[in-house]
Amino acid sequence: MSTAQEVPTYPALVQELADGGLLTARWRQVFDAVPRSGFVPADVWRQLPDRCEPVVGTDAWLALVNSDEPVVTQLDDGAENGPGIATSSNSMPSMVARMLGLLDIEDGQHVLEIGTGTGYVAALLCERLGDDLVHSVELDPDVARQAAEALAQAGYRPHLRVGDGEQPWPGLGLVDRLIATCALRYVPYALLRQVLPGGIVVAPLAREFWSGALVQLQVQDDGTATGPFRGGATYMPMRGHRVPDLHDVHGKGRARAAGLDPARLLDLGFALYAGARLPGVRLIHQNTDNGVQVWASRENGAAATAATGEEVWQYGPGFLWEDIEQTWWEYETEGRPDAGQFGLTVTDRGQQVWLRDPNEVIRPGRP
Repeated sequence: MSTAQEVPTYPALVQELADGGLLTARWRQVFDAVPRSGFVPADVWRQLPDRCEPVVGTDAWLALVNSDEPVVTQLDDGAENGPGIATSSNSMPSMVARMLGLLDIEDGQHVLEIGTGTGYVAALLCERLGDDLVHSVELDPDVARQAAEALAQAGYRPHLRVGDGEQPWPGLGLVDRLIATCALRYVPYALLRQVLPGGIVVAPLAREFWSGALVQLQVQDDGTATGPFRGGATYMPMRGHRVPDLHDVHGKGRARAAGLDPARLLDLGFALYAGARLPGVRLIHQNTDNGVQVWASRENGAAATAATGEEVWQYGPGFLWEDIEQTWWEYETEGRPDAGQFGLTVTDRGQQVWLRDPNEVIRPGRP
């Protein structure tokens, strides 16, 4: 009997997505018809918590491509000898399925994709709607070229453009659906202006306090858009929306006793609430043997770090950790609402997070 591990297959992956309730019958047909392997280059990496690891060997490549994992396809914007930071990928198939389902596509609708990437999502859209109804824009010329080649090889010819996806597509007109496959710090209002009233926008957002959240917006007759958050979604940021992890930190450290377990801050519901109450506060974290360590910073140089079961250290002006703890107690008073109870409204003046009702906007606290 052979002890070699069986390499997973794409049909098995699609079956997994269907069993998980992520594919309607129509989308099941679409996914079956578009193998992921046709849109993944030979040189790829697996994303680990602290680095990107090269994938070596055909079996390892197939195992990654036919699994429900993201596949990193570019490091350091394509530059040689960089630090090894992932800058382009083929997204998790389950996330792709979730986002396409949230688009609520109907036959004959025009779709605009922001971030062509490998071309896999564009191919799925072409299979569902037909080439002429699909438009996709990519900023990186090399990534765009590889996607165009992969799409043509697979027999798809959507409308492709190399350019800044944050800006309107000249001459495109209005579309029925818009999907962003890169994380946005905010939804550019200029993009909403390209979507018909009643149209749907699905995008992953990554704010300073958020690890990533998927939002489903419907464009209103007055040009604004509003809708609920639909769970977590971690995507690489649009290049114009990248920010450093933390602000510059000022002052010497001051210790205080441990308080709130920082692991609680990672709940997406709290992150959405705190992101609205504490605008500009950035938070990053890493897992530890005992739980979690977090680092938070504010533009004025204030900072704090806390680890599960350990004392808190604060830096710079004010007491940032106390502000975060106070926000947590507010969140508790609200009943610790989960992420699905929050939503977003986008207007020409910016965007606002709300809780349970679009009229219940979460206002910023004191700086």
